[in-house]
Amino acid sequence: MRRKEKKKKMSKEQSCVLKAWEVTVRKTQQAKKRANSIFGTVSVAPQTDDDTTTTTTDENDDESSTNRSSIGELYHAERILPNGDYYTGQWYDSFPHGHGKYLWTDGCMYIGEWYNGKTMGKGKFGWPSGATYEGEFKSGYMDGIGTYTGPSGDNYRGQWVMNLKHGHGIKSFANGDVYDGEWRRGLQESHGKYRWRDGSYYIGEWKSGMICGKGTFVWTDGSRYDGFWEEGFPSGNGTFKWEDGSFYVGHWSEDPEEMNGTYYPSRGEGNNLEWEPKDVFNNLSEYKICSGEKVPVLPSQKKLSVWNSSKRVEKPRRMSVDGRVSVGVDRAFEKMNMWGSESGEGAADIDSTTRRDLDAEMMRLEAEGFIQSLRPTPVPMRLPRAGRKQGETISKGHRNYELMLNLQLGIRHAVGKQAPVVSLDLKHSAFDPKEKVWTRFPPEGTKYTPPHQSSEFKWKDYCPLVFRSLRKLFKVDPADYMLSICGNDALRELSSPGKSGSFFYLTNDDRYMIKTMKKSETKVLLRMLAAYYNHVRAFENTLVIRFYGLHCVKLTGPIQKKVRFVIMGNLFCSEYSIHRRFDLKGSSLGRTTDKPESEINSNTILKDLDLNFIFRLQKAWYQEFIRQVDKDCEFLEQERIMDYSLLVGIHFREASVAGELIPSGARTPIGEFEDESAPRLSRADVDQLLSDPTRWASIRLGGNMPARAERTMRRSECEFQLVGEPTGEYYEVVMIFGIIDILQDYDISKKLEHAYKSIQYDPTSISAVDPRLYSRRFRDFIFKVFTEDN
Repeated sequence: MRRKEKKKKMSKEQSCVLKAWEVTVRKTQQAKKRANSIFGTVSVAPQTDDDTTTTTTDENDDESSTNRSSIGELYHAERILPNGDYYTGQWYDSFPHGHGKYLWTDGCMYIGEWYNGKTMGKGKFGWPSGATYEGEFKSGYMDGIGTYTGPSGDNYRGQWVMNLKHGHGIKSFANGDVYDGEWRRGLQESHGKYRWRDGSYYIGEWKSGMICGKGTFVWTDGSRYDGFWEEGFPSGNGTFKWEDGSFYVGHWSEDPEEMNGTYYPSRGEGNNLEWEPKDVFNNLSEYKICSGEKVPVLPSQKKLSVWNSSKRVEKPRRMSVDGRVSVGVDRAFEKMNMWGSESGEGAADIDSTTRRDLDAEMMRLEAEGFIQSLRPTPVPMRLPRAGRKQGETISKGHRNYELMLNLQLGIRHAVGKQAPVVSLDLKHSAFDPKEKVWTRFPPEGTKYTPPHQSSEFKWKDYCPLVFRSLRKLFKVDPADYMLSICGNDALRELSSPGKSGSFFYLTNDDRYMIKTMKKSETKVLLRMLAAYYNHVRAFENTLVIRFYGLHCVKLTGPIQKKVRFVIMGNLFCSEYSIHRRFDLKGSSLGRTTDKPESEINSNTILKDLDLNFIFRLQKAWYQEFIRQVDKDCEFLEQERIMDYSLLVGIHFREASVAGELIPSGARTPIGEFEDESAPRLSRADVDQLLSDPTRWASIRLGGNMPARAERTMRRSECEFQLVGEPTGEYYEVVMIFGIIDILQDYDISKKLEHAYKSIQYDPTSISAVDPRLYSRRFRDFIFKVFTEDN
């Protein structure tokens, strides 16, 4: 009886609020007229009866409709939103959900499927300019199979991933050109055919939107070039053929001095004796690859102003001993009382008998799968405390000041005197460990070295031709390289040496990291250098750390100290601030940070047992990721390398002004006020990156990759559970990752370590194991942490 009275009371309160809401809706006639006037100017494809609704004026129907919304049912609605936007279609709990039509006040319009307030499924998006996209959407992005038609006539039909052409597609340009082939990150890639409007065409390999690799160009007059290309022009071996059968075979280059070949006339009279190879380059310069129209504002950049029918009540939450929030049934009552007073008194009025009855009912519904688990949920995540800029500047008086000067002098000398690389095909002798150059640097200088203020030292350059070729392979400009390391800005020494005893130094622009090396590590790198070179050359998207140089400084005097060091790329040199860093190996012994929570900041390297996410990648990225991890691990296994790890950096894209992370698809009204001054990168900022072709190159496998991170929780009874249980709480992130520490082979010291620790601990939990077992365990773990986003 008491329960019925409570329900009646709650229903009455809801009815009052709903009637007040209806009055508010009726007061927005001016906004409705404005929306209708805009709506009437936009061409809409014919829809079924389910797609169109009219505002019901019957009070009982209004009350019935809104009562359905209060108990979380899917229903049909027409909404005039506070900012003048207009929506008609299926609605669920303050969100478009199902099939619906949304019109923005700027004239953009979407008709199609929705899920929790995001365009998801099949739909059509129209721009005021007349441009349209019709196809599949995912989380607000153009994603899947779809067709984009631009206002000037450009048309693309094919695959999309996160607003970018990615996969196979056909692009018809407004000027009459057509491309049919593969795309990657919005640019032509791999294999494709481009036909110009005059009938000439190219069919072959592409790279980053340019003709590059092996391919054939055919002119309308019947002549053709078959061979290799680079940046849109012949480069390397190739053959030019005329329609009469004569041809020219040789090595092609834009540099006339490197061009050489032989002309073979046809059996008839030779009519091409006055022809020169440079004529091909002059002719090809007229055949431009059309960039096409730039997509106007992206669908994912369009924010929804969702009708907020109730005020959010933030209640204080009690912390449990395991760091989670105690919610349980109280949270269910908070949801039920959303139509009540701001103080939440309705929930306080419920007696213990009613609470027990509802508790039992909730447990029954949970067991039968009708509602999600009401077990305690994790503490809301916050952006970690920002760390200071890493490293101590090495200024005069620092203990390693002279060493830094010696290093900069040696680099400037070694890189500055080297001739440019002509070919990436190196002879076996280039990889010989004995291939090294010693140079003496006296303070007064020599014919080849400048005078300096440091003590005399000797400089050794290991396999200089190999590392020069690697820098070219990694597209490192020699002048920029020297400027980063040897410029006026000093290096920064990281505060503490690594576990191996090595010291790390960062360049001032954060692009390069310099690590001191043990002799054993130097030997390992030199031993595997040929295999490393071939691997990174064969796999452009390799995740293995990039090496740019291997050197040694020998201090003269009574000590004769040698300092070996390697120059590597800094994985976390990015335009995005890194909020969380993880070093992942797939082992559990000792794999947790030893810092208390109060000392953890954005610079702290967390480990396997600290990881509380599963990373979900788009299908195309995920497939490429597993292929590359397999290839990289096979390479390291063949070289008998173990103890490497995947270094992961995460940038969270959405956070509140207070620093609390905002889950994607969170059940909160999307139209709430947001402080634009908040220190975060919004979804629109990332979309702007994706819409700017000049910045697409910064997105690659392991570099600035958009993804979703699903939060996990470990069971309290499983102390060494490597991968926690998924919670269904997702965060939009930008990820940076790569494989580091690849210079530890399975030598006698590691074998002894394995034998010793196996006596005390589970052999599978320790890091020092056979390379084959290490590779298998590493991959098994990584493929659990990284999954496909379905």
